[in-house]
Amino acid sequence: MNRIPMRTDCQMRRPRLVRGSAARSEKQPMPRQHTYILGLNTYDHDVSACLLRDGEIAFGIAKERITREKHASGFYKEVVDYCLNAEGITMADVDLVVRNCYILPVPEMEDRLIFQDMPGFLPEYERGEATKHPLFRNHTNKVATISHHLAHAYSAFAPCPFEEGVVMIVDGVGSYRADVDEQFPGDQGSPLARESESYYKFSGTKLECLKKVWMEPERGFLSDEFYNMPGLGAYYSRASTYVFGDWNKCGELMGLAPYGRPGAMPPMLQFENNKLTVPRWTPELNQPYIMDSAGKWEDNPSMRHWEDLAWRVQDDTERVLLERARWLRETTGAKNLCIAGGVALNCVANGRIAREAGFDNVWIQPAAGDDGIAIGCAYYGHLVIQQKPRGFEMKHAYIGRPYSDAEVEDATKRFFVKPQVNVVRSSEVYKQTARLLADQKVIGWFQSRSEFGPRALGHRSLLADPRKAEMKDILNSRVKHRQPFRPFAPIVLKERADEIFEGKGDSPFMLMAKPVAPAWRDKIPAVVHVDGSARVQTVDEETAPDLYYILKEFEALTGVPVLVNTSFNIKGEPIVETPRDAMACFLTTGIDHLVMHDTIVSKNKAHRFINPVLQVYSDVTNLVRSTTAA
Repeated sequence: MNRIPMRTDCQMRRPRLVRGSAARSEKQPMPRQHTYILGLNTYDHDVSACLLRDGEIAFGIAKERITREKHASGFYKEVVDYCLNAEGITMADVDLVVRNCYILPVPEMEDRLIFQDMPGFLPEYERGEATKHPLFRNHTNKVATISHHLAHAYSAFAPCPFEEGVVMIVDGVGSYRADVDEQFPGDQGSPLARESESYYKFSGTKLECLKKVWMEPERGFLSDEFYNMPGLGAYYSRASTYVFGDWNKCGELMGLAPYGRPGAMPPMLQFENNKLTVPRWTPELNQPYIMDSAGKWEDNPSMRHWEDLAWRVQDDTERVLLERARWLRETTGAKNLCIAGGVALNCVANGRIAREAGFDNVWIQPAAGDDGIAIGCAYYGHLVIQQKPRGFEMKHAYIGRPYSDAEVEDATKRFFVKPQVNVVRSSEVYKQTARLLADQKVIGWFQSRSEFGPRALGHRSLLADPRKAEMKDILNSRVKHRQPFRPFAPIVLKERADEIFEGKGDSPFMLMAKPVAPAWRDKIPAVVHVDGSARVQTVDEETAPDLYYILKEFEALTGVPVLVNTSFNIKGEPIVETPRDAMACFLTTGIDHLVMHDTIVSKNKAHRFINPVLQVYSDVTNLVRSTTAA
């Protein structure tokens, strides 16, 4: 067994809790209403924050939603301020901060940033505010750092609905072995090996590592790139880079896979006796996508090859994950499985695990990627450092801050907005929206608190009628501007889900693909993928009442308790966060109507003339977000 101590700024295993910005004198007691813990994912992609209030998630946000830069990296001031302002507190009220950076432990990373120019992790325009921030290079017992897969594991089991079970963590790359903060079996891996897979069992608040799979470093230039890392998640990202020119297009690769020919390429991974061997990328794979101004990606002559490769990589990944899950089940006898890590966003593999691995229950962290690290850090602080009991179940992912009706109204009255729209407040917003949907209108749907994680779960969504196959093309051409092969997901009333989709089990976070029942495939063709499956989100009244009511009204009109649900954004942009973001996306795309709270916004005749002029002379999106109200 190996123990590498968790790093705190004072290098203590369990830092002493300090209330506020400094320890308070016994002579001046200051009673506290709540205990607050802040979890942070820092510096590399998907910077995020999660604030716990008395062990329950109060607020959480990814930096991209604030800065509007996809997968935003860099300093964490924006996400910290967002959570503190939403709760109405300051850093002095926070009892504990727990952080992670998978590149290096945060204290070491921040020390290097003082003298090393690394604009990908701390751009020049953020340096000034970083060096003045109270958390930057903070060397008090109030701040702790943990390693990557440990944070993923706590994000998976701490808020799950099970008292005991097992945890599967698989992602592209985790911490160096030298930086891992937990006990793990065996002595495999050099100090510079990186985490690839981690498996645990848990009971109550106790977590035990059962197995780790390491990636040894490679030789040569760019040896730390995914092309050269021998791990399962890295293998998938390697294929994403090969096909799309971007390591973070794994979702697109999953969507492309069903178009490939089964068996057209031989298996690439070797997996025997629970040991995985990931081969090097060979010269035979010599048709990578290289961005070029000539022609569209989908017109490339390598398309058939890429489809076949996507099928092979997806099939290899499913095969390994399913065998790992079965091994966990057989080794431990556990009935409950929790999953996190970037590979847990592969809803096709998740669906197979749920159906075939033998577990009674499978729960997947909705922010399974690195944005969810903030949740895991916060819960490590709650359970391990503060040694508090588990008691919170993450039934939904709506943990953004609420926006008031006044903020919605302000977004409709801004100088460049007001002349282009008609605005109506409705006491029957669900009925009216259902009628618009039944008339084949595309609706921007903005309600309550935003979702945490990469999936739009009905609070920042585009909704549409699933009954006509051409709705996919309408959404792609008028709004999303993305590849036509990519499927759109269905939302369905929870009580009707088992009738329409095969495979029992709730799927509230849109993280499981299920076969569509044959009797329903022609009724909802806009959400049926080429392989007959759909990435399902089940909706109940308790956790998503607005979404539930609109589904009920649509069912009453059409007999279909299903809607198309896709994220409220265009290709390459994060999901909208604020009413101003929603208005900007609405005015610059082919969305027919925007519904924010009980307000229905429609474009008027003037929009056809004003909006093109604004687009010629300025950035209309920034104008909508920044100009003052009339």
